[in-house]
Amino acid sequence: MTDAYTRLKASFARVATLGEAGSMLHWDASAVMPPGGGAARGDQLAVLAGLGHELMIAPAMAEDLAAARADGEWDVANLALMRHAHRRATALPVALVEATERANAACEKIWRTAKGTADFAMVRPYLAEVVALQREAAQALSDVLGLSPYDALMDCYQPGIGVADVEPVFAAYEAFLAEALPRAEAIQAARGAPLPLPGPFPVTLQQALCQAMSERMGLDYEHARLDESMHPFCGGTPTDVRLTTCYAAEDVGKALLGVLHETGHALYERGLPAAWARQPVGEAAGMATHESQSLIIEMQACRSDAFLGFLGGELRATFGGPAAPYETTNLGRLWRRVGRSFIRIDADELTYPAHVILRFRLERALIDGTLAVADLPGAWSEGFSRLLGIAPPDDGLGCLQDIHWYDGAFGYFPSYTLGAMAAAQLMKAAKAAVPGLEDAMGRGEMAPLTGWLRQNVHAQGSRLGFQDLLRHATGKPLDPADFMDHLRARYL
Repeated sequence: MTDAYTRLKASFARVATLGEAGSMLHWDASAVMPPGGGAARGDQLAVLAGLGHELMIAPAMAEDLAAARADGEWDVANLALMRHAHRRATALPVALVEATERANAACEKIWRTAKGTADFAMVRPYLAEVVALQREAAQALSDVLGLSPYDALMDCYQPGIGVADVEPVFAAYEAFLAEALPRAEAIQAARGAPLPLPGPFPVTLQQALCQAMSERMGLDYEHARLDESMHPFCGGTPTDVRLTTCYAAEDVGKALLGVLHETGHALYERGLPAAWARQPVGEAAGMATHESQSLIIEMQACRSDAFLGFLGGELRATFGGPAAPYETTNLGRLWRRVGRSFIRIDADELTYPAHVILRFRLERALIDGTLAVADLPGAWSEGFSRLLGIAPPDDGLGCLQDIHWYDGAFGYFPSYTLGAMAAAQLMKAAKAAVPGLEDAMGRGEMAPLTGWLRQNVHAQGSRLGFQDLLRHATGKPLDPADFMDHLRARYL
């Protein structure tokens, strides 16, 4: 290990600490900041982003990267990731980084009102500025990384995965869905409608139950907290994880399943290798990997018959009422119900990928310039109708529903479905490796699953790329067949 590498580790730790501060400001903006704080918050985030960027592109950083040498698998991987991060950073001028942060913050603030009123025209000029800046950044990154502009944006969220990897996977799934969805709907109709849960469900009781179930998954609330926001998310830092959800007194599943999903993200952050904190190799291995961790908890484990048998008892003990609605079969029919719906975060796991495929295609078109921002609502309606046979009645149920584009996150959406596929593959491997795993979930004991994930996924940080991490944990790269086999077993 050279002195140059030691200096690099210190510099990257400073950059990561600035990023942590930014993450906390983002959480605050979504969870507790008053509406009038938006303009100042945009300035704060822009300055932090600019400071971090200046550190990354400083001449001393380039000199140390040229001179640095490292020994050992983890240090070698860390240095390689440092060099990649530096290449990305030097492609972008500080002025562009700061302008992007300000535009994102301004657009997100207007989006919150526009979404509530289903008024795309209100946010359109702000989104146009965000897209223009994203195009500029994508082209700059493309020139340096040797990737297409959209692939260069994808590289920010899941390094090593590009359009050429995603397109055939999504095309195969679209063909599968065209055959599977009508079959699943027919099977579901023959079974009859599930019994509704006997609400209402007081929010204070929901809050306590959500945290208790999150703790049962293994999340330590000495290093986490749960709050409310318009759009559920997990943020913060590995030692201070911030989860949010939104509650509805008439629907306990909305908040509970959302918290279980975000808990999967939180467990991943908490399980990252502490010895490599604030180093590139100590970070999560991309957003598709992150989504695999949320979905293996929520979809693979907590919506399984085994865990629903346990959860039904907890729900009845908390909210009361007759036993029948809380039985495993009824909860399965209720929370694994297939339906052609407009809202992505409420979609079932069979139709959810269609929502992602649509966004993937639209955001590619926005970045390459073949789709104008003004034409986004119409393109959304047309694409949604083609994939799921229904068209949203307004933009609130259409292109305004997600925060991502309005906050400048382009290239992120493919990670959701890649993560779902990886989650099925990881669960298959975990069941083969851990005797009695399903029986344990039936008792509400999640330690066998989370222990396997900690060893095979969390503790690996980003030492391995997405495909190599799956090879390490399951013996093969991403295999979409495992996901489709899971869906056939559950729904067909």
